[in-house]
Amino acid sequence: PTVVRALELLKRDGWLESRQGYGTIVRGRPEVVEQKDRRGREALERDESQGAGRLIEVGHVPVPARVASALGLPKRAEVLMRRFLVEEDGEAVELVSSYFPAGLAEGTELGSREPLSGSPREHLEARKKVRFDHVTERVSARLPEAREAELLDLPDGVPVLSVLVIACDASGRALQVADVLLPADRQELEDTYRLN
Repeated sequence: PTVVRALELLKRDGWLESRQGYGTIVRGRPEVVEQKDRRGREALERDESQGAGRLIEVGHVPVPARVASALGLPKRAEVLMRRFLVEEDGEAVELVSSYFPAGLAEGTELGSREPLSGSPREHLEARKKVRFDHVTERVSARLPEAREAELLDLPDGVPVLSVLVIACDASGRALQVADVLLPADRQELEDTYRLN
């Protein structure tokens, strides 16, 4: 019964397809999954040297609690952070803080204070021979920290939407966590998905 239920769930979510005379086949990653990870994909694949915005901070920092749990690190661990401010028409629209386990960042140019040519994801895959496989996004709302409010030019009391983007390899090990902050007063999020 457990296996039958698991197969039913995989069929419902678009991973499997049953055909008369052929049996059950794996369809690959369903379209609905591909649509849901757009914000995460954008954060992971941004070319810092070509993107609209600027790299504003790079360095080793104590891991924030919400990032520590996603990376599977102890609370007092240090991680490498790259912070990028996305701008459109001179206005800050997004603040992306990407966190990498210190050991994974060793031997790479992720610690460089210059914008990377290509994305940090491409850089890690080329230098460390890791492969990004899937992304999980956690969306929440909170009040920004003082520095975040300053960078995003937010008036007092305006919250931010936080999209915590957790990028993992096929085994589920987190390779990068990006905290994408969006000013709540300037955003409208929309998602389209199929019901069957």
